[in-house]
Amino acid sequence: MSRPSDFRLTDSPWLWGLLFSLMALVGLGLIRPKFDVRQSQIESRFIGRRQSSIARWRRQAGLEEIGLAASAVDPATAAPAAALAVVAAAAAAAAAAAAAAAAA
Repeated sequence: MSRPSDFRLTDSPWLWGLLFSLMALVGLGLIRPKFDVRQSQIESRFIGRRQSSIARWRRQAGLEEIGLAASAVDPATAAPAAALAVVAAAAAAAAAAAAAAAAA
């Protein structure tokens, strides 16, 4: 039989699993602020592209332009759901205007 003094804590796979898991969590915690900034930039670009495509579609359809500055959302103060609601409202308005133009 092995004596208790022969056991070393570093021989335990549980210790190494715990240490690697903790270091992974610490790493994720340290990188999160950079990830948040990057994700905000990606969402802002997406919203801008979507708004410009709506404006381009309206110009091609011969409809009046919508002022993009009026529907702009400050990403620092608005929740992502609110920004998407603005985009959805602009798309709905564009669809309604297209339906009205087609009916006329």
